[in-house]
Amino acid sequence: MAKKPIQLDANGKRKFGIRDKLAYAAGDFGCNMSFSLKGTVQTFWLVFMMMETGLFSLLLLIVQAWDAINDPLIGSLIDNDKRKYRLGKYKTYILIGALGLLVGGAAVFLPFPNANTVIKAVLFILGYIVWDAAYTMANVPYGTMLNIVTEDTAERASLSVFRSIGGAVGGMIPGMILPMLIWQKITYDGSTSFLDRIEIPKGAESTFAPENFHNNPITGEAYEIGDKVLSPLTGNQLEILLGEKVFWAALIMGVLGFVAFIFMIKNITIRGNEYAELNKEGGEKVNLFKSFGTFMKNRPAVGCTIAAMGMFLGMQSATTATTIMFATHFGQASLSGIVQMIGFLPMFIFMPFATKLVKKYGKKEVASVGSIAGLVGGLVLCIFPLCPKNIQLIVYMIGLIFFGLGMGFYNCVSWAMMGDAIDYSEWKTGKREEGVVYALHSFFRKLAQGVGPAAVIAIMGTSIIGYDSALGTIGQSAETAGRLCWLVAGLYLLSAVCQFVGVALIYNIDRKTVEKMNAELAARKAVEAPVEE
Repeated sequence: MAKKPIQLDANGKRKFGIRDKLAYAAGDFGCNMSFSLKGTVQTFWLVFMMMETGLFSLLLLIVQAWDAINDPLIGSLIDNDKRKYRLGKYKTYILIGALGLLVGGAAVFLPFPNANTVIKAVLFILGYIVWDAAYTMANVPYGTMLNIVTEDTAERASLSVFRSIGGAVGGMIPGMILPMLIWQKITYDGSTSFLDRIEIPKGAESTFAPENFHNNPITGEAYEIGDKVLSPLTGNQLEILLGEKVFWAALIMGVLGFVAFIFMIKNITIRGNEYAELNKEGGEKVNLFKSFGTFMKNRPAVGCTIAAMGMFLGMQSATTATTIMFATHFGQASLSGIVQMIGFLPMFIFMPFATKLVKKYGKKEVASVGSIAGLVGGLVLCIFPLCPKNIQLIVYMIGLIFFGLGMGFYNCVSWAMMGDAIDYSEWKTGKREEGVVYALHSFFRKLAQGVGPAAVIAIMGTSIIGYDSALGTIGQSAETAGRLCWLVAGLYLLSAVCQFVGVALIYNIDRKTVEKMNAELAARKAVEAPVEE
């Protein structure tokens, strides 16, 4: 059977279609194979490597400060790079970043829990910097590329939806499976060898005396072989983190991510000119400080950024606290991923309708409605610590479902909204700074990713929460476990509020504005286009 001829557009490029959408989805799948490990990084170093909370929060700030700085630097580098690459500029940078992620993603999980504090700190900083630089190298051109794959606003919206699908699948697979692989529930085998994994602090020897783990603390009866070993502090089944498995899981995820990036590179078509002059004044190079000022005047970019920062300040910051809460309060750390994913199922229910809703109502309008659902979810989550323990998990999941619905609305259109914000900057200033605008957006996202988890871990180590990293998850008191519930609930509410403020109150490109902006930009390009003789 003869193959159907490839349909070409007016510029001789393959017409935009499902191949581009699947390829773009694969790109964010590759990114999230690595990005989804962010929360595990904190849990790994806090629980398995037993890094002291104050020191670890400081180290997080150090690496994330560099993380935030290198985004606009790399964005500026890409914008100003005029060399001709066989794969094209963006695809070449993405390939370099993908190779780095393959190695760097595993390097940050080197399992040496018995190393001294200085060596642990050096391993963390070096591993994280390599990993994060590679992620930035891949992610910045990947996000920027949306605007030159197609100029059609509806097609960009569909790319944003497929990006959300790829990212959600890339985050869901490890999010569900990884906790079940790296957490081990303790059952009685006649010994207390699991205590060897804990560095027992002075003054707590009596709590961790082996004899306390031979008898059920609730019934007082001796354990039989195969019985659940319960915490004498909380009454929950004990769970320990298997750090060696985290390293191998990260390596496998890096391989899967690399394969996804290769698929994207081979199948997506760039229809715009990635080598076009950024500015109209003789092609002058980007001035980073001037671009920063321009970005801050770009109201829709600021709105998108506040929403994204809120998402990371809340959700990303809550990841470690949530995992430890499940381990200490619910005794279900190994199932925490499944519970979290159930909460985000509404996102997948909404995705098939996203493009149609955007065409009918507009991106801002859809995201604003979603942000209200997110607020409802955040308020419900603040109720669950007050409920009887036997229904807390149910209430928690109800709140998470509403919160996930709000995030689903926003995530499906967020990148298309950012694409419109880049166009908005050109519309208002006459300058096209795709890489820098996107990278500054990424800068603030990364800042939230760094400051948020560092602040949360620091708070966990204070008397407000009372988490003691030297005790691991099995040595925390019931009071500490209860305070973690309030911390998690508050973080989700913060995330929902920031999303509402960013997309509903600050972002100002509604459907009518998009149509006007696109029409005027198209008219400018028609005037500036060279006349063929």
